[in-house]
Amino acid sequence: MSVSNLPKLGKLKQLELSDNRISGGLDVLAEKLPNLTHLNLSGNKLKDISTLEPLKKLDNLKSLDLFNCEVTNLNDYRESVFKLLPKLTYLDGYDMEDREASDSDGDLDGDGVDYEDDEEGEDEEDDEDGEEDLDEEDDDEDDEEVDGEEDDDVSGEDEEEDIGRVGAADAAADDDDDDDDDDDDDEDEEEEEGARGEKRKREADDEDDEDDD
Repeated sequence: MSVSNLPKLGKLKQLELSDNRISGGLDVLAEKLPNLTHLNLSGNKLKDISTLEPLKKLDNLKSLDLFNCEVTNLNDYRESVFKLLPKLTYLDGYDMEDREASDSDGDLDGDGVDYEDDEEGEDEEDDEDGEEDLDEEDDDEDDEEVDGEEDDDVSGEDEEEDIGRVGAADAAADDDDDDDDDDDDDEDEEEEEGARGEKRKREADDEDDEDDD
């Protein structure tokens, strides 16, 4: 990748150009990205301190990373870079006193592009969406269970009502049978009384016949 292909982005503050084959031409950065505060050139082909001189034009540059560049093998590398760029605060994550940059200083702010952070943010959003979907599914299952219990209760009540109706019908049938039995008994008694009456009448007639003789 060549830095000459970079678009002009006047508001960009962080730029990640690690693991490319950049060996020079850094003057383009000052022309197209004048407000850079964090620049990562790790893993490139920068060999000499002189190739870093164009960075002096970046007045707001505070952090510069040159890990795995050949220039880091030079004697007095750190002292030379801080001398070349007096406004620089952190070189390869450490200040002039070898104090490590704090998280707030090392993090990219809203004007930069951190693809890893973007991916993590998307993953977190996906996880939150997944949890909401699970919660909604759990709620739906709970609603279905409640509906099922209500259906069971209604079915139980219907069965009890049916049993009650059947019991009442049986009781009514028993009452009808008892009434029929009572009617039959009454008829039998009437027939017996009629038979006894006729017998007594015949006996009386016989006695009258004997008296006539």
